[in-house]
Amino acid sequence: MVKRIINNKTLSTKGFEDLYPYELNFYKINGLKMNYIDKGKGRPVLMVHGNPTWSFYFRSLINGLSPDFRTIVPDHIGCGFSDKPDNRCYRYTLENRVRDLSCFINHLKLDEKIILIVHDWGGMISLAWALKNLDMIDKIIIMNSSGFLLPGTKKFPFRLALIKYFSPFAVPAVLGLNLFAFAALFLAPATSLSKKVKKGLTAPYNSWKNRIATLEFVKDIPLSLTDRSHGTAKFVDDNLHKINAIPTMFLWGLKDFVFDVNFLNEWKIRLPNAQYHVFENSGHYLLEDNPDESLMLIKDFLE
Repeated sequence: MVKRIINNKTLSTKGFEDLYPYELNFYKINGLKMNYIDKGKGRPVLMVHGNPTWSFYFRSLINGLSPDFRTIVPDHIGCGFSDKPDNRCYRYTLENRVRDLSCFINHLKLDEKIILIVHDWGGMISLAWALKNLDMIDKIIIMNSSGFLLPGTKKFPFRLALIKYFSPFAVPAVLGLNLFAFAALFLAPATSLSKKVKKGLTAPYNSWKNRIATLEFVKDIPLSLTDRSHGTAKFVDDNLHKINAIPTMFLWGLKDFVFDVNFLNEWKIRLPNAQYHVFENSGHYLLEDNPDESLMLIKDFLE
């Protein structure tokens, strides 16, 4: 069982240690500890999560790929077993997420091209880095994510708008009640999760202070020119076509109320050369709904 004290609260894998039996590694970025899993040998596979997940979400891929690949899975600052500073000590912006990822990749000193596997806002973060480092990318696998500004056909979900714009609701609901992470347990998968998996997904967010990232991720979603991360997202939006030169595959759960068919259709317009695999009975947490077929498709794509 792994234990770590963050903000005077003990984070622990108790109750799901058999699902997350990995050794923790830590890399310091500006004095903050970033946790990451580094398991296996071979071509590097870098997996980048979104909100409110963490490296735990990729466990089926770590287990399935690490016999043949070097699987590397970081927890963003504020997530998982990484440090969780308040927003006076760390600006939870897309630009900083991209900078963190860049520093982390440089720290790894990889001598082979990277295979990227991304999910949720991990897609935007990873692609912002990848577009400036195209020569370092081997292949890309994208699951229910975005690499562009909100499609014109998509209305920003009311539940997210409440969190982004209405602090009197968002602060007590997300930081106090952990509403965002708990709601995701029921809204993100299309199938019911076991108690053990639910515990694993929410374990790092066990106190008001340790939930800061789940709130700040939503507040940072760039919708207008005045949003602080609009410029970084616009850079990815404007340059996304360059990814067409890299072998790319999409695994997409259709029962996703945020990254829905509007996002999927936009991807097909932007990246017509990519492979697309659609799971009609899976949701946003595709790797919880359909881990085995997802792993099989990924292995075929990489081989």
